[in-house]
Amino acid sequence: MPKFETHRPVPHSPEQMYALVADVERYPEFLPLCEGLVVRSRKERDGKELLIADMTVGYKAIRETFTTQVLLNHAELEIDVKYIDGPFRYLDNRWRFEAVGEDRCNVHFFIDYEFKSRILGALMGSMFDRAFHMFSEAFETRADKIYGV
Repeated sequence: MPKFETHRPVPHSPEQMYALVADVERYPEFLPLCEGLVVRSRKERDGKELLIADMTVGYKAIRETFTTQVLLNHAELEIDVKYIDGPFRYLDNRWRFEAVGEDRCNVHFFIDYEFKSRILGALMGSMFDRAFHMFSEAFETRADKIYGV
């Protein structure tokens, strides 16, 4: 049951980083392993936005698509991702953006997952671990490109 958690200080506001992570349709442009992302539905609920999205990840000849529920809570600057369907037994992902001064924030990223298949876990597990370690950095690099440093 791999888990990864990081807290990274970045030279961007919490609102900027939230907007960047909430813009899920752009993930294939910069996120490691992400080959495609389609938002199936979008609903407003209690001041929050609920998305159902399919993400396709790949490495060499292996491709997998999984479906998640993404809860965007702009008021709290939080994003919660829950697994619905695909190659995982479970997947839990959370983002938090905390102000630490003017135009700076700490990005809190947490992911916990397990593949259904031991074979798929063996094939993709170490590659997923490396990719998740690079996710925060990929978002920070993207923010630097969009918002400047």
